[in-house]
Amino acid sequence: MRRTKEEAEKTRIAILTSAEQLFLERGVAHTSLDQIARHAGVTRGAVYWHFQNKAHLFHEMLSQVRLPPEQLAERMSGCDQGDPLEALFRLSSETLTLLKDDERRLRVFTILLHRCEFTEELKEAEERHYAFVDLFIQLCQELFAKASDRLQPGVTPRIAAHALHGLVVGLFTDWTRKPEVFNREDPAELFRPLFRGLVRDWRL
Repeated sequence: MRRTKEEAEKTRIAILTSAEQLFLERGVAHTSLDQIARHAGVTRGAVYWHFQNKAHLFHEMLSQVRLPPEQLAERMSGCDQGDPLEALFRLSSETLTLLKDDERRLRVFTILLHRCEFTEELKEAEERHYAFVDLFIQLCQELFAKASDRLQPGVTPRIAAHALHGLVVGLFTDWTRKPEVFNREDPAELFRPLFRGLVRDWRL
């Protein structure tokens, strides 16, 4: 039984790895499950044993390199201890550090940001992705609200949360488009100007 489970997990990993390679080369919309099965050296039935459809496979590929929503909420709720804004700053910087240091993460986010069209076939994956985005913005807004008295005049927690999310998306998009431009940058330096502009007494 143990061997069967190990073999099944190896097959699942092989399918995800092949999907990642083909999505990166051809784009998600132009890659079929048949092509993924052939590339992985498995049957189409094996693909459907592990994944309901392409949307499910795509979602699972993303889940390999980012925190599940539950863990994201737990991690960000931990920012309540100490200074929530400094904790949010460090967490934001960490996301870029992980992108910088993890080649697989870089490939998967390159697929998401540059090789993916959310067609009808990927509707389920699109909904899950945007639900994750909405959760991130909501959690950021809650953290900014805990220190709203320190925000610059006219900056509300909602504005601050959307500004931070916009910067994260922009940096991820540029970094995956041209990694060589950013590889020597300290990720924290890319977030400092925004936090200085949002927070009156910013010290980091």
